[in-house]
Amino acid sequence: MRRRQQPPLPKRHGLDPARLRLPEAGEWATIRDHLVERLPRVDPARIDELLRDGGIVDLDGPIAPDAPYAPGGAVWFHRDLPTETPVPFDITVVHRDDDLLVVDKPHFLATIPRGQHILQTALVRLRQDLELPDLIPAHRLDRVTAGLVLFIVNPARRGAYQTMFHKRTVSKEYEAIAPFDPELELPRVVRSRIVKEKHILAAQEVAGEPNAETSIELLEQRGGLGRYRLRPVTGRTHQLRLHMNSLGIPILGDDFYPVLTDKPVDDFTRPLQLLAASLAFTDPISGQPRRFDTTLSLQAWRDPDGWAG
Repeated sequence: MRRRQQPPLPKRHGLDPARLRLPEAGEWATIRDHLVERLPRVDPARIDELLRDGGIVDLDGPIAPDAPYAPGGAVWFHRDLPTETPVPFDITVVHRDDDLLVVDKPHFLATIPRGQHILQTALVRLRQDLELPDLIPAHRLDRVTAGLVLFIVNPARRGAYQTMFHKRTVSKEYEAIAPFDPELELPRVVRSRIVKEKHILAAQEVAGEPNAETSIELLEQRGGLGRYRLRPVTGRTHQLRLHMNSLGIPILGDDFYPVLTDKPVDDFTRPLQLLAASLAFTDPISGQPRRFDTTLSLQAWRDPDGWAG
């Protein structure tokens, strides 16, 4: 296995610099000319500023503003970060050892940097707050879903723990709050074919061979609401939300199903009532069984008026 090339720039805000490989073929006179064409969303004046300030480097150091194009080379720089509204909820550490970190991620906090969510992500926060610059996630949890996420502390263990999730050898349980339908027969297993197209926010269930499976049972009910346990066998995008909606009991706070609504990214009210409640697996290093349970609960069950308000 090829070793990953170490960036010549240190992490910033817990993030590695961006790396751009320079194509072997090209007619650019300078590296600056290539970057202007390669990065159309970046103002050329900003590229010039970074070059003047030594903010774009190769393995030999800062690149001069007039440095000739170097086919097959590579450059590194830190991207400008978007303006983000702080997510006003804490991350709770559930377990920490030399290999693993298990946390309860709050609603509205993305797991990893993506799009407009960079600093306000669980990974970046944890790298900075716990001084763990090499921390990496073993899996992901949707931004609007709360609950357990497993991170890998020791980079040498990355493959072993991530493989568990890829091979679906981790047992996951979720809790959800949704309407109670006395005519709905539960428990049951829901199977369907889920398709998520690129650049389209919502996934959809379509005809065809099922590729998603969820076991759903009612734990208790009161006041027209039910508390449900969900056990996914597969991990399709929005699988639990789609399967609950297909039964006519969409999860409370779901802004995608049954109707896609445009909720501002800085609106932290009425969170989706879906919680990653437990993770269980056989540790690939020690061979011992491990189980982690959430410290959180869903507000719509313990305080329905507060959630609705």
